[in-house]
Amino acid sequence: MISRGIIIVVYVLLLGLFSSCGRDYAPKPRGFFRIKFPAKKYQTFKGTCRFQFDYPTYASIEPDTNESAKPCWFDLVFSPYNARIHLSYYPISSQKVFNELVEDARTFAFKHTVKATAIDESIISFPEERVYGILYSIEGNSASSVQFFVTDSTRNYLRGALYFHERPRLDSVKPVLDFLKEDVRVMIKSMKWH
Repeated sequence: MISRGIIIVVYVLLLGLFSSCGRDYAPKPRGFFRIKFPAKKYQTFKGTCRFQFDYPTYASIEPDTNESAKPCWFDLVFSPYNARIHLSYYPISSQKVFNELVEDARTFAFKHTVKATAIDESIISFPEERVYGILYSIEGNSASSVQFFVTDSTRNYLRGALYFHERPRLDSVKPVLDFLKEDVRVMIKSMKWH
């Protein structure tokens, strides 16, 4: 025989279960951290290299510390977002060198084809400043979402690649990526050769 105490406990549990199901319930969608972006404000980079450009005040410039780094190689670091733009400058000594550099930029961008869902190429052309190049927007979960090169096509060549130093998940980095893409565009638009 079932004791009276067990019947009361079962009754209370069933009553609680049925009374809690009376209201509409919708599961909460998966959420991400809220990211507060600073106001867009820029400063000019004027180093000893043969170029200058504007970059955001919330970024810092650090020399490339890699063993194979050359002069005028550095990183534009966005510490709060765990991101950086690797910048590498090359002087152009011949048409052959220029062609190799342009092909290298295309090869580096298209190495991400394995993880990319699309790679869009945008022509960069500011004839008044002699700035030409290509901006690669790489969609999907690739390691680098934005790559570009700019050149005056005779003496100077600068390549850049934006990397997030974390596992690539487009859905979680997309707000930051969109925010930093604007900075890349400002940087390219403000480029001047010396």
